[in-house]
Amino acid sequence: MIQRVSGQMQRTVTPQTQTAGGRGGFGSLLQQELEKTTQGVAFSKHAISRAEERGIQVTPDLMDQLAGSVVRAQAKGATNILAMNAESAFIINVPHAKVITAITQDEMKESVFTNIDGAVFL
Repeated sequence: MIQRVSGQMQRTVTPQTQTAGGRGGFGSLLQQELEKTTQGVAFSKHAISRAEERGIQVTPDLMDQLAGSVVRAQAKGATNILAMNAESAFIINVPHAKVITAITQDEMKESVFTNIDGAVFL
């Protein structure tokens, strides 16, 4: 925040602009804003049916990981990502924070992923 004090400009550091060590807070502020805008990840009807068919366990921990991958992808400007771990993979539309489809590790061996512009390992 900048205040005018007796004809001079003076910068005031507030808790919102101060980071560890008092150095550049833009990245930190951007990360906080991205976390605020991403409430979580939703599954499309198609993704829900695929996860059920393929026996993919959607746990709260997995949902947190998927939400984190959306935040990281947003920071890089990605629009459609492949988020994957050792057991499964998910195609996610980043702007809508929506899982489009889900596949298992066995199906990944034969798959080619198209129309993605990023990959995030969970």
